[in-house]
Amino acid sequence: MQKRELGKVGGATGGAAPPAAKRGRPFGSGNSNAAAAAAADSAAPSTFLGPSLQVHSSFADQNNKRIVLALQSGLKSELTWALNTLTLLSFKEKDDVRRDATPLAKIPGLLDALLQVVDDWRDIALPKELIKGPRVRMLGVNSVVSGFGNEYEALSSNAAHSNPGSTGSGLSNTESSSQKSMSRPSPSEWWFDEDGLFNLDEEGRADKQQCAVAASNIIRNFSFMPDNEVIMAQHRHCLETVFQCIEDHITQDEELVTNALETIVNLAPLLDLRIFSSSKPSYIKISEKRAVQAIMGMLGSSVKAWHCAAAELLGRLIINPDNEPYLLPFAPQIYKRLVDLLSIPAADAQAAAVGALYNLSEINMDCRLKLASERWAVDRLLKVIKTPHPVPEVCRKAATILESLVSEPQNRTLLLAYENSFAEILFSDGKHSETFARILYELTSRPNNKMTAARGVWGMSS
Repeated sequence: MQKRELGKVGGATGGAAPPAAKRGRPFGSGNSNAAAAAAADSAAPSTFLGPSLQVHSSFADQNNKRIVLALQSGLKSELTWALNTLTLLSFKEKDDVRRDATPLAKIPGLLDALLQVVDDWRDIALPKELIKGPRVRMLGVNSVVSGFGNEYEALSSNAAHSNPGSTGSGLSNTESSSQKSMSRPSPSEWWFDEDGLFNLDEEGRADKQQCAVAASNIIRNFSFMPDNEVIMAQHRHCLETVFQCIEDHITQDEELVTNALETIVNLAPLLDLRIFSSSKPSYIKISEKRAVQAIMGMLGSSVKAWHCAAAELLGRLIINPDNEPYLLPFAPQIYKRLVDLLSIPAADAQAAAVGALYNLSEINMDCRLKLASERWAVDRLLKVIKTPHPVPEVCRKAATILESLVSEPQNRTLLLAYENSFAEILFSDGKHSETFARILYELTSRPNNKMTAARGVWGMSS
């Protein structure tokens, strides 16, 4: 428990460090290139386009309202300018302190405006046949033509209906209706579709998608800044949007999903899942259970970057005891998948799985019992140590997990089968000799361990 408290304060116990930013910083935009930046100020406006755009740290303070209004306008040129500007302002180089980083608190309404760009794309991202359900129309249901959906069936059919305009002609109503239906083609179905007249063409959809991906990348970059973490972790709209993006990872844009997942991983040490049932305004109805199910969907994904990040996310979320009631019901599935990740040769997958198991094993006795009884769990933890993993810290955590498992008396009988493997590591690996010495001591210090188990099974008397 002491380890969990320390991890909760530090916020970095549950796995490897967050992934580095993907986009590079243009030449002349850093403090070390002041001369180049000064030269860029005197350049013509035509040079301030694309990757050569120069943005100073004081730009956001002077143009914060304009940036927010440009995002809210929905105009392509304004959106492009605002997103390019924010991409440069939010970029953080690896191991860069970024003293000139712009926190969200200085720009009121910015986060909501960025989220709206993502939400606008999500509203039109899926094909209509996948998201549109049947609609029940009650108004004018007994009328032939009501204006609310029955007119297509009425006018395009060959059935006879009364036609006031045909009373002056020498044709009967039936003949008039038949000629009218034969002389003109039936209206196309999209005309009566609610969205048919206002659907975006392919180019418009592509623009919306690019804007949404750029906005999600900016939100991801913001999550790397310490000044923004608390604001974003307590912003319900932000959490709902990113969780829904990963929930729809099968049909959603892959880069959008990756950015959303990395944002949640960065905010995880400060994230309390109870926010989804709080009194804060909600834009997308997501419950705590749906949020965990979305994470489980990413954990079971075949994309390495996704299941590694999901494993790291679970390890960070469980540090907060308030998240336990929502995560523990999925513990059997989590253990099984994390043990599967241990068998993957990729070092980052093993590191993420060990980091998550390291925190999960510290929760309570039930977690340690379930993990020890998971098939191949002990074998694969030993394999991580024997290989060994390229990162020594991962091997240390794997050894500590085994020590936590053997601390439970009910696990000792199960772990006695690995006594020789423990002894081999004890005498061959000096880095973990102390840990495995304690493990062997727990297993063998009480000579009546096996007798106690036998008494419990066979009812032997002392």
